[in-house]
Amino acid sequence: MLALMQDIVRAQGVSKTYASGLRALHAVDLTIRRGEIFALLGPNGAGKTTLIGIICGIVNASAGSIAVAGHDIVRDWRAARSLIGLVPQELTTDAFESVWNTVSFSRGLFGRPPDPTHVERVLKALSLWDKKDHKIITLSGGMKRRLMIAKALSHEPSVLFLDEPTAGVDVNLRRDMWALVRELRAGGVTIILTTHYIEEAEEMADRVGVINKGELILVEDKTELMRKLGKKQLTLQLGAPLVQLPPELAAYELALSPDRTALTYTFDAQSGRADIAALIAELGRLGIGFKDLNTTESSLEDIFVGLLKDHA
Repeated sequence: MLALMQDIVRAQGVSKTYASGLRALHAVDLTIRRGEIFALLGPNGAGKTTLIGIICGIVNASAGSIAVAGHDIVRDWRAARSLIGLVPQELTTDAFESVWNTVSFSRGLFGRPPDPTHVERVLKALSLWDKKDHKIITLSGGMKRRLMIAKALSHEPSVLFLDEPTAGVDVNLRRDMWALVRELRAGGVTIILTTHYIEEAEEMADRVGVINKGELILVEDKTELMRKLGKKQLTLQLGAPLVQLPPELAAYELALSPDRTALTYTFDAQSGRADIAALIAELGRLGIGFKDLNTTESSLEDIFVGLLKDHA
């Protein structure tokens, strides 16, 4: 019973097949814990948005059941939906409405009585207070993204879904968004976000789920999953060709290019900085110079192929 109280979202056997025959989801079982940040990773078309749409009551499942805080989303849809806030990928707002009016109107859509104090608090938390009387058409892309979050928070939901919240935004805004998500969680909101950025999940999530071709491949603690998925490569363009790898470098996972002019080091993203510093120091001690370096990371497509093989 305690576990049930700790789970705020519970999906069992959820499937979705469209009239065209496309199977978007297949027998998804997933629980979201109260108060956590849960990241759902997957490439485009994996089923992330479909799953969120079903939980939020926008898309009808073909099979399975979902409960939010114990409320079945079909039988008790009004209570379930009142607990959910959704920030979709698309910036869909009335361009000529004011910020204040659109957030207040969103609150009313859920049957909540007017509460100017709450609307003010949300707008200030999202750095929108000085824009409250501005028409939405005058806002920047980043401000519009924040406005979508304000609308989703207008009725004081317990669960907030963020569907690709940083898609198409610059690095600075992405950092601001990460900080905002953590603040919301600190305020008691459970956060579920979809993303195809590994670094986004690594930065924010407590747990991570991986979905591909409509199937939930695994759900794990973030730290453990990042250990598995966070492999990166550092390529060093050498100043002069190297005949062979010195034995002093045997402790590192190094590969010498066929033309012997580059070293590739594969490392764990969690501990890579310290290892890279040690490697570079060792290269200097051995008199091996390099003229350039760059890092690469396996794409999620590659990672998913490996995961599918492991879970075949």
